Amino acid sequence: MCGIFVCYRHPDVQAFKQKALRLSNLLSHRGPDSAGCFIEDQTIFCHERLSIFGLEDGEQPIVQTDLALIANGEIYNHEALRQEATKHDHGGSQIDSDSEAIIHAYRRYGAKAAHFLDGIFSFALYDRTNGRLVVARDPMGVTSLYQGWNSSASHAVFFASELKALHQVCDYIISFPPGHTFDSMGKPYEKFYNPQWKIPKHLPSAPVDYTLLRPSLEQAVHKRLMSDVPYGVLLSGGLDSSLVASAAAREVAKASERQNRLFNSLEGPPTPQMIRSRLSTFSIGLKGSPDIVSALKVAELLGTDHHTYHFTCEEGIAALSDVIFHIETYDVASIRALQNGFKREGSHEIFGGYLYFENAPNLEAFQQELVRRVGELHFFDCLRAHKSTMAWGLEARVPFLDKQFVDVAMSVDPREKLITGSRIEKYILRKAFSTPEQPYLPDEILWRQKEQFSDGVGDGWINMLKAVASACVTPQMMASQPKHWVDDPPATKEAYVTRHDGHLLP
Repeated sequence: MCGIFVCYRHPDVQAFKQKALRLSNLLSHRGPDSAGCFIEDQTIFCHERLSIFGLEDGEQPIVQTDLALIANGEIYNHEALRQEATKHDHGGSQIDSDSEAIIHAYRRYGAKAAHFLDGIFSFALYDRTNGRLVVARDPMGVTSLYQGWNSSASHAVFFASELKALHQVCDYIISFPPGHTFDSMGKPYEKFYNPQWKIPKHLPSAPVDYTLLRPSLEQAVHKRLMSDVPYGVLLSGGLDSSLVASAAAREVAKASERQNRLFNSLEGPPTPQMIRSRLSTFSIGLKGSPDIVSALKVAELLGTDHHTYHFTCEEGIAALSDVIFHIETYDVASIRALQNGFKREGSHEIFGGYLYFENAPNLEAFQQELVRRVGELHFFDCLRAHKSTMAWGLEARVPFLDKQFVDVAMSVDPREKLITGSRIEKYILRKAFSTPEQPYLPDEILWRQKEQFSDGVGDGWINMLKAVASACVTPQMMASQPKHWVDDPPATKEAYVTRHDGHLLP
């Protein structure tokens, strides 16, 4: 992924260029490999690139005779879009970049291009023939994108991957809505992703189809192995990350087998490439925590190249201000959970995996809560996973939020997802991967009940965070909070500390 900064209809774009470059540089952690800029008329595009695919010629902005593009994310169906472009004479590929597929889609479908993309993305496309700007964000909001305005330049509009690139030049900023397109020559926001399950008060009635549910998640994992650089799975040893690791390990084994057959057909001595590669997995937690123990069991079962990092509570406390700076939220739950890594975003929301779901008064309320939680992921789990990995020039991919998989799983009758006396949380997901003839996971992992975060990673982390916050914040401080907090005052001492960017901590 990458970092993008856009200003459209600036009254003096040439004079603004140096300022724009400095603002874009605030996103350089997202794109440490290269930077680029495009200026035309009243528009400027700035891009900070993280090379994942098309390493040799994937530089951005991508500028063609009639179009310019900057994008953040991955387009998994880029090959199909390329072939379609060639078939319909919309121009062949000029570079080896999945992002170029956005241009192919625009040439054929115009501002509706985002509807035909399968991937995670935020992009801005400038049509040089008519001055049109098209901006879009992926359906689930896995990638971050913000839009801002400056009251002293009312016609200008700004876009950026993170808030830190906008707050110096904008006095009003919003989170760009996922699954929407901004078109300067059309509607301000047009929804391109609106499946039936999102329709208000719609109650799905389809029975669960295990022969569809499992393959759709397997395919979601398969897509996300598209990369020209090394990748791995963040493994907690819980159900969701273990399923992703198991599916990924199978894909790696298949690819290695195909590769070895190819090399074996060649003459000459064995080469290093013929050595069977293994999936890399990573886990993090306090020493002795249940997640660390379970992750090691799963890694041994799958035969992965496993790496464990033990952090201390003191290290977590020391990192708090950096965490808040990068994820740009004061949400206590998001900040606490950051130490756990990122591998299962979306699963609990899609399948009703949080234990409070068993308190739903009826099916309608249960389904509405599923839809609400999935719709708000871009404010919490996706934001945390995306920004915290990008802070280190890494890209987080989340198979459970694959568009096709989400549509399959969210179209299931909510009765199938209820927590009952005979069914634990996420029963249908577990059942879909219960294949004794070729087991994905041992039953002790597949049917392991969900741990609360503090239990899984080690309960000492949250207990210490609360204790340190309690020692730093006095009752007088809680009673006399700054006036600019009036719209959203912190209710706990821990929340008070996060609002101060963690700088109150020793």
